[in-house]
Amino acid sequence: MIVNRVGLSPYQCGATAILFAAVLWGTTGVAASFAPNISPLGIGAFAMGVAGIIQAGLAYKKLKLQFACLVQQKNILLLSALALAVYPLAFYSSMRLAGVAVGTVVSIGSAPLFAALLEYLFNTTLSLTKRWLISVVIGLIGIALLAFGEPHMPDLSPLGQTAEQVSEHATGYLTGQAAPHRQLWGIALGLLAGLTYASYAWAARAMIDSGVHSQAAIGGIFGLGALLLLPSLFFTGDNLFSSTGNALVSVYMALIPMTLGYIAFGYGLRHINASSASLLTLMEPVVAAILAVLIVGEVISPLGWFGMLLIMVCLWVQATEKRADDSIGSEQ
Repeated sequence: MIVNRVGLSPYQCGATAILFAAVLWGTTGVAASFAPNISPLGIGAFAMGVAGIIQAGLAYKKLKLQFACLVQQKNILLLSALALAVYPLAFYSSMRLAGVAVGTVVSIGSAPLFAALLEYLFNTTLSLTKRWLISVVIGLIGIALLAFGEPHMPDLSPLGQTAEQVSEHATGYLTGQAAPHRQLWGIALGLLAGLTYASYAWAARAMIDSGVHSQAAIGGIFGLGALLLLPSLFFTGDNLFSSTGNALVSVYMALIPMTLGYIAFGYGLRHINASSASLLTLMEPVVAAILAVLIVGEVISPLGWFGMLLIMVCLWVQATEKRADDSIGSEQ
């Protein structure tokens, strides 16, 4: 009904939902800048873990109704939950070891490629379109230019931190240098982050394709992932609620980007395959960079702005595509 009213195809409605999720995820860096004494690993595990509990709670009725279907898909469900738990830990560790720019480029840039590879290997009826290939090339060039645009920060942030500290927490696009051996490990972890992100996106879509309701699929994956992630807070969760500001940031991260964002992401996966969804999430670093300019005071070089323009071209090319083969029906 909504599709008919606004004149969008099911694919375009799914693309809009994925872009909305990416916009919410793009706010996490600036939000985290208001709680600089929280470990990135801790806030990532808390936000994803709490969101997982909420997702499972919201999907309780669907999970109960489709328990038999989920048991039939238990291998995919368990692997995707493991991937979900590993992703934030690998992503933040990659940025710490390889430098934030390299970690960001490798993690976010590799996800669409891994998603396409998984679909190629396990979905023989799906073929990548020329439009997707053009989009991914433009998008990867854009993300690299944005990340290596050498942004500059003012001497002091509004929070009284050094420029480097705010930039690292707020945007994730500082071109930090790492020792060679640390950088190699960081790149490996970035590839692992890209693979795990693509894996749970692909797994969720595969479960939906097999007849599992999207809410049950996302709720099951996130619920199990939360059980794996939350125990890590014993080691990384210091200062999550040590002040009102830290508590507000922690709750915001869990409820808005992670919970609401992944509800939108799950809806989008009803109509879009995992490779297209992963490509559309390149909107996330664009939003993060723009918010860093507006709120934190970061100055992005012309190269970085050109990279953002390329990413927007990539997103437009991908989001305006009309095709019916990705939609699996409104009943889900």
